[in-house]
Amino acid sequence: MNHPNEGPRNVSSLGPAIRAAYRAGQEDEALEPIVKVNPFGEPLGRIGSGDTVIFYDIRGEREIEITQSLTDPDFSRFPVEKNLNLHFVTMIEYDPSLRAEAAFAKDGKIANTLAEVLSSAGFRLAKIAESEKAAHIGFFMNGKSDTLFPGEERIIVPSPAGIFNYDQKPEMSAASVADEILRKIEDPRVPVVMANFANVDVVGHIENRPAVVRAVETVDAQLGRVVSEAKRRRVTLIVTADHGTVEEWLYPDGQVNTGHTKNPVPFILADFSLDRPAAIDLRPSGELADVAPTVLDLLGLPAPVEMTGRSLLAERPDRFAKRGKIVLLILDGWGMRNDRAGNLIAQSRTPAFDALWSRFPRALLESSGEAVGMPPGTVGNSEAGHLHLGAGRRILLDRVRIDRAVEDRSFFSNAVFLRALQIAREGRRRLHLMGIISHYSSHGTIEHLFALLQMAKDAGLSDVYVHGFIGRRGEKPESGALYVEKVEEMCRALGAGEVVTVLGRYWSLDREENWDRIEKAYRALVYGEGTPAGNFSDRNS
Repeated sequence: MNHPNEGPRNVSSLGPAIRAAYRAGQEDEALEPIVKVNPFGEPLGRIGSGDTVIFYDIRGEREIEITQSLTDPDFSRFPVEKNLNLHFVTMIEYDPSLRAEAAFAKDGKIANTLAEVLSSAGFRLAKIAESEKAAHIGFFMNGKSDTLFPGEERIIVPSPAGIFNYDQKPEMSAASVADEILRKIEDPRVPVVMANFANVDVVGHIENRPAVVRAVETVDAQLGRVVSEAKRRRVTLIVTADHGTVEEWLYPDGQVNTGHTKNPVPFILADFSLDRPAAIDLRPSGELADVAPTVLDLLGLPAPVEMTGRSLLAERPDRFAKRGKIVLLILDGWGMRNDRAGNLIAQSRTPAFDALWSRFPRALLESSGEAVGMPPGTVGNSEAGHLHLGAGRRILLDRVRIDRAVEDRSFFSNAVFLRALQIAREGRRRLHLMGIISHYSSHGTIEHLFALLQMAKDAGLSDVYVHGFIGRRGEKPESGALYVEKVEEMCRALGAGEVVTVLGRYWSLDREENWDRIEKAYRALVYGEGTPAGNFSDRNS
């Protein structure tokens, strides 16, 4: 079934259009929208009134804004079609306020996270991060919940505005984050401070070596400020990370790896409340889920039964002085690797970190794979890292749950998916599959897209359109075109589906209310605004 305004079907590939964009200087992350058109130049497969959309991304915090623009009847951030009336399905629940149905419901509340336990014990807690990591220090660290517990305060410093990529300002807002940490160290009313320095992870996703080095050295400089104040005020300082990134910045073939890594992360306990802080014995290794029980152990609080992580303290801390304040500092993306080759942390000037690592009790923590609820052998990520830092236990991530559903075939009998396909079929409307086109992304995988394409084929749907978001994080250069072509190959093999939109995730997966970016994505999806791909099969035959 072709819709009247679409004209003849176009079966050409978007791959050549993406490669042409590469030659023009564009890259995956910020790829300007490319839309497929028919031989008359009219955009194909646009999201229209009454259509069904399945947004197959997982994770969720970056998926909220584009979902709002497509589903909220009162949306007013920019002009939108007011009567789309989409049947909108998401892979997981991104936000309970969205007008969307989740195919995979939450497993249930993650009870007794570190923040909740501290709150129940009457401790005030300050969480500090810049806006690029607000969701991580808040939503993910509180067990994928926006709940603000009694006594919990969140201080979010705005990340720099008006720049295209953070390699233009690798310092980001680290100095302001450090300023807020120092203020809370001085505040006697707040016994626990948790903070995140975002630079290494955020800038590490951009192929710009000088900027990455500047980001590492910026974090180290601000760490030095925190260490000096913690020492002066006899504060217990814990330094750790959520996953690795730029300590393994090169693949074995020498190409740049802008993604996360499988390497462990540091755990340093600089307990300046003690006269002899180096006297504490730590277990030499552990995992991120061990951090929360360790914090509770240092405060003399029992860990709840839900926290199956183990304290890293090799002995009970009862003989030590009572700690007046604890600061848990997360150096986002700071992994540990002995080899200096391709190790931008080792190749940077990091005197503050080096002094801590050499002088104070330390451990290495697993931050990838099964240790953070991911498939074996997979890299860590900020979602899983902060989730496990706060939860104090291993939690199976949505990626694993859904992978298993595909493997055991329960995915294909999911009632939410089946109802969405039925609505599209009975209403003779288009089905749109929208999401990340990647294998490694924490936001989703093409394997889930392939399963949905198979379901659409089995349901007998003919008007099935794929709108893909690409972005090089953990991928080799120009991998977006390769993945899009894999999807197109699958569509041809199944005889179902067609990739009609490709754009960089920079535009579609925002989380800081950069509504100009979301508007560009919306107008590509709904109106077909973007570079027309044309019939590249004919041009290149």
